[in-house]
Amino acid sequence: MITITFPDNSTREYPQGVTAMQIAESISSRLAKEVLAADVNGETWDLHRPIVQDSQVKLLKWDDDEAKHAYWHSSAHLMAEALQELYPGVKFGIGPAIENGFYYDVDPGEGQIIKESDFPAIESKMMELIARKEDIRREEISKSNALLMFGNRQEVYKTELISELTDGTITTYTQGNFTDLCRGPHLPNTSYIKAVKILSVAGAYWRGDEKRKQLVRLYGISFPAKKMLDEYLAFLEEARKRDHRKVGRELELFAFSQAVGSGLPLWLPRGTQLRLQLEDFLKRIQKKYGYSQVMTPHIGGKPLYVTSGHYEKYGKDSFQPIHTPQEGEEFLLKPMNCPHHCEIYKLAPHSYKDLPIRFAEFGTVYRYEQSGELHGLTRVRGFTQDDAHLFCRPDQLKEEFLKVMDIIFIIFRALDFKNFEAQISLRDQHDRSKYIGSDENWDRAESAIIEACQEAGLPAKIEYGEAAFYGPKLDFMVKDAIGRRWQLGTIQVDYNLPERFDLEYTGDDNKKHRPVMIHRAPFGSMERFVAVLIEHTGGNFPLWLTPDQAVILPVSEKYNDYAKDVARQLEEQNVRIIIDDRNEKIGRKIRDNELKKIPYMLIVGEKEAENQEVSLRKHGEGDKGSMKITTFAALVNKEVEAMINSWQKQKEQ
Repeated sequence: MITITFPDNSTREYPQGVTAMQIAESISSRLAKEVLAADVNGETWDLHRPIVQDSQVKLLKWDDDEAKHAYWHSSAHLMAEALQELYPGVKFGIGPAIENGFYYDVDPGEGQIIKESDFPAIESKMMELIARKEDIRREEISKSNALLMFGNRQEVYKTELISELTDGTITTYTQGNFTDLCRGPHLPNTSYIKAVKILSVAGAYWRGDEKRKQLVRLYGISFPAKKMLDEYLAFLEEARKRDHRKVGRELELFAFSQAVGSGLPLWLPRGTQLRLQLEDFLKRIQKKYGYSQVMTPHIGGKPLYVTSGHYEKYGKDSFQPIHTPQEGEEFLLKPMNCPHHCEIYKLAPHSYKDLPIRFAEFGTVYRYEQSGELHGLTRVRGFTQDDAHLFCRPDQLKEEFLKVMDIIFIIFRALDFKNFEAQISLRDQHDRSKYIGSDENWDRAESAIIEACQEAGLPAKIEYGEAAFYGPKLDFMVKDAIGRRWQLGTIQVDYNLPERFDLEYTGDDNKKHRPVMIHRAPFGSMERFVAVLIEHTGGNFPLWLTPDQAVILPVSEKYNDYAKDVARQLEEQNVRIIIDDRNEKIGRKIRDNELKKIPYMLIVGEKEAENQEVSLRKHGEGDKGSMKITTFAALVNKEVEAMINSWQKQKEQ
């Protein structure tokens, strides 16, 4: 007999070799119908895999992320099995579960293509396979047999993967006539899958290498009930309406030009105004917290990034070095701001009394992202980080970390990101090769983050293997208005760059000491943050932030001069205003500006000019009557002031 310990620390004894499904059946028949996989000693297992020793077991249902992963991983295999039947000779790459659904990279074979019009046939074949209730069977296999099996089928992509695996660690999963190289876990059989949808098709280079063959990547989603699929498709439709690329184009915020280059956004006047409002907002906060603004070049000497370690870690993902007429002289487009800030710190001697020193910069950096990975503003080749680097004494670390958390909370409140989670990203527990610095420094840095979160009362999930190469970090994951998770805001503790750059301060003992460095970027990058903000608000930005708070609509050309006078008076009252003086009917102007999501429309004609008033319309609400110009200015400023006061009150609470 073996002892099974459950999450509530209760225990039961079962015969050696018991499966998670048998455990679920012993508890209740309803649970057995709902369970999809099991967590056994921290690993996700198939329900029919024998448990042969005392173990901690958690039975996983749909609401558990690990269960969804197993469900969608099995769905990827189901789609591959359907493709195998529909496209003779198809070759398979990889087919993982992702955050929402799954994909499979496939080579359809000579003369065969997979296009959107083929989706219904693939879905129909998947439903046919579901109806067969095919068991999904796991098998451990030797490397030689795996190479023979997949080699005989001319699965060149699978054999390449197998050649890199260690013998004794290889497993396959089989359902019907389809066998795949896979670690698992999977569902017991195909009937667990009730509703499927192929979502899109794209190209993907094999193993992300632009020099390798481009495969077809099919994305899909599946659910335990058709109602859940219907709800998800409705969610996708809402997401399409909020797509920042679509909304950004409609609101004239940003654009891309092939002549300028892929992944290099052009900020248009309205988008620039929005971005400057965000920058000014953060600068005001930073000033209260004692930050100093700095500016650094867009390039740096290669030795700078060799010293920091960025060249070793990211050199392959950077743009090619810039060579000058001086022999042997190389520069790189700046991939990070932190080495430059370290050099600023080194320019003057520092005493323990000078610390903390806080340098902030909206610094543009460059990374060579592959063309297939570029996506609007969320994945670009040139982006501006709201970067800051704090240099402090070890005894100041926790307090400084908590102050940075305060700044992030202010930003989230101001932009209505009410639903967020925190994640502490630590080193991989086993593979330390990808990190720089001593274990002692890492232990101190990791402990500081954990203690700061505890002191702030911030629940945080710990993820191993997600740390930056030079230090652990605290990441914030926000949920937008329609429930999507985005990583925004990060704080990193770094004992290593001060070592690499030989940074010092003189302590009260008159000896030299190393400062601790905190990296922080509440927005992350201006490009990605604006993209998330657009999708969160649907382009309906808060009044304090929106590029244009009001638009003046003269009913005819006769009132253009009055419109200009109104604009002048409102600008003097700090209201951001534009005039739509096109030679169009007033109804057309109202419709067009409603689509631009400008909060207020001020209609001016004969009556308004005589009374020195404006006729007010509010976006999404319609006519609000007439009022004096000064009254409207007061209304806008009062609304903005109320928003700002609400952030301050929440901070005090």
